[in-house]
Amino acid sequence: MKTKVGVVSLGCDKNRVDTEVMLAKLRDGGYEITADPSQSDVIIINTCAFLEASRKEAIETALEMANYKESGNCKKIILTGCLGQKFGQEVFDALTEVDAVVGAFEYDDICQIVHDTLQDKRQFYCCEDHINKITHGNRVLTTDNHTAYLKIGDGCNNFCTYCLIPYIRGRFRSIPMETLVEEAQTLVKTGVKELILVAQDTTKYGVDLYGESKIVELVQKLSLIDGLVWIRLLYCYPELMTDALIDEIATNPKVVKYVDIPLQHINDTILKKMNRRSDTSSIIALFDKLHQRNIQVRSTFICGFPGETQQTVDQIDEFLNKYKLRNVGFFAYSREEGTAAAKFDNQVHPRTKQKYVKQLYRTQYAVAHENNLTDIGKTYLCVIDQLQDFDGEFYTYRARTEFMSPEIDGVVYATSDKQLEVGQFVNVKIVDVYEYDLAGEVLL
Repeated sequence: MKTKVGVVSLGCDKNRVDTEVMLAKLRDGGYEITADPSQSDVIIINTCAFLEASRKEAIETALEMANYKESGNCKKIILTGCLGQKFGQEVFDALTEVDAVVGAFEYDDICQIVHDTLQDKRQFYCCEDHINKITHGNRVLTTDNHTAYLKIGDGCNNFCTYCLIPYIRGRFRSIPMETLVEEAQTLVKTGVKELILVAQDTTKYGVDLYGESKIVELVQKLSLIDGLVWIRLLYCYPELMTDALIDEIATNPKVVKYVDIPLQHINDTILKKMNRRSDTSSIIALFDKLHQRNIQVRSTFICGFPGETQQTVDQIDEFLNKYKLRNVGFFAYSREEGTAAAKFDNQVHPRTKQKYVKQLYRTQYAVAHENNLTDIGKTYLCVIDQLQDFDGEFYTYRARTEFMSPEIDGVVYATSDKQLEVGQFVNVKIVDVYEYDLAGEVLL
């Protein structure tokens, strides 16, 4: 009987891709993959360590999974990923419920690690020499079959003063273009119609391999793949949003007119303290260009960074009201030991951070509602993600427009008197709004 392995993936979509590669290695290594932790002989938790909250989530998940040693079939628990990479020895010593702790670049050896752990070899696996590796290979998709993330690089060179990523994932390194095109072709052959390009900084793609950014060329090559309908770009840093890239997004019919640009702030002083390369004037110039080309934007902002005041928060507020971003996330600054910002003066009280977060969410809620109201009467090409309901006459589907990234943005509740296929692209006329979501009727 095959050993059953269950995997819990935490954190970002880059981590999800690592999990999918690990699942394929386990499957090809003779292990049976199960989604039911109570039936798992071994439970693997692929962790995030970006923030204190994510580390807490990882440890709480490990303790929760440890209950299956009593109530289920679980014999061993293995912690993998960023938590093991940055804090592995500490976690290994303190969290005795876990039977192995593994770094973020040891996935090639996961089958052997599972085997050894089942032999009661409690061990910490993390080789610093592996930090320049990129997890890559065959994958078992954990997304809908028609959507997949394509990780085009790993690591980061930006060294923002609040961020641990360069100390966990290493310097930025790109996956060769021909390798990515081959992977994308394989994914499309299996039914994928939407590719979501991700890295810590997708706009920096190719700089290490080719001496300059090659994101535009990569997108152009991916666009030649028959059967691929949408290409989506996430995590594009503002300073490398070149005119060439903007033009490619605006004119390439396979690239959605939506881009994720993590701004983090708009105030010059705060941006400089964050070690961000952009300033207020360059961000405004960029967003004017994007607005002129009808490109929708998702972004994120950090609230309560050291030195934040009501005035600097109000500056973000004004920016949101002016540019009407489609989707925005706001996060209270997390003081992370090991980062430069942790030692800065003028740290902001936690209650004040939350006040700022709430203020900006109120503003963005009004902006999003206004954006949605302008959608009523418009017709959008949407992808069907799943059947939501059938009342005997009408089918209701969860669908997405091109300005809706899966899981993090809103959805369209689309009704049809005909049954549709998951992964099908259809035109939907928007007829109503539900807070961040839209309601529409399928046009066939």
